[in-house]
Amino acid sequence: MKSKCSRENKRKLENKLFKASSLTLTLISFFTVIMIFTILLVQSKPLIMKKPLSEFLTVEWAPHLGKYGLATFMASTLFTTAIAMAISIPPCILTAIYLAEFSTPKVKEYAKSMIDLLAGIPSVVYGLWGVIFIVPIVRDRVAPPISEALGFIPVFSAQNNSGYSVIASGMVLAIMVTPIIVSVSYEVITYVPFEYREASLALGSTKWEAVKKVVLREAAPGIAAAVVLGFCRAFGETMAVLMVAGCVAKTPTSIFDPCYPLTALIANNYGEMLSIPEWVAALSVAGLILMLIVLVFNVVARIVVIRTAGE
Repeated sequence: MKSKCSRENKRKLENKLFKASSLTLTLISFFTVIMIFTILLVQSKPLIMKKPLSEFLTVEWAPHLGKYGLATFMASTLFTTAIAMAISIPPCILTAIYLAEFSTPKVKEYAKSMIDLLAGIPSVVYGLWGVIFIVPIVRDRVAPPISEALGFIPVFSAQNNSGYSVIASGMVLAIMVTPIIVSVSYEVITYVPFEYREASLALGSTKWEAVKKVVLREAAPGIAAAVVLGFCRAFGETMAVLMVAGCVAKTPTSIFDPCYPLTALIANNYGEMLSIPEWVAALSVAGLILMLIVLVFNVVARIVVIRTAGE
């Protein structure tokens, strides 16, 4: 009897410890985000109090003249991320569907190992690969034929084609976000109960119809979350983009124009300009904008996931 009470007390203690540790870790995560936001806000405050918000949304970036327009860098960031997501989402989701529903166990094992390997490659290696491989391909093989065929459309014209461009950055980022989107989508699809597939097949559906109309519908909220995680990864990437973007402070009008994302701006300037408080404040404003944009997209994605799950 005593032994049974002792085991019961031990289980209750373990349960309490688990709840306490989980709550502590959750609070640490929450307060870390608040701390980062607060530090950026404090660093930005001297410039925010001095200049109207509208000035940061202009295109002119000339810190030596006291002009801190970030619109060019914001446009470059959004343009590059949009290209990356447009390239990566369809093949990533199709890959996850194939691995979860159609592949053999051996193919699944090897493919997942390679995807996990992609996730572990440092971003600077991706950047180096982009400089050596992607940039020459864009300059010599991609830009000339597309510009010749579709050059009358401004977004496809290649007037200053060096290879360091929006499309090069997007291609590198598309490879970098692949492991996240594929892995999360795969896990979500495999969690859909097998009975759903059996019921659909029993009603006369083909394998693909069961996947398309039942499995994907059930897994849609999780796939949406995977896409958001991939977006955040692409949006906040620094080193790889820095190496292939070209870093020209001019708003890109074509996918073959060089660009200058916010992350590259911060990485390029922060260390050198610590002695100039106003410049540091401007870069902190850039960091604050990055954080707010990611927060907005996460909130929107969360709303989409909730609505999709409720349908």
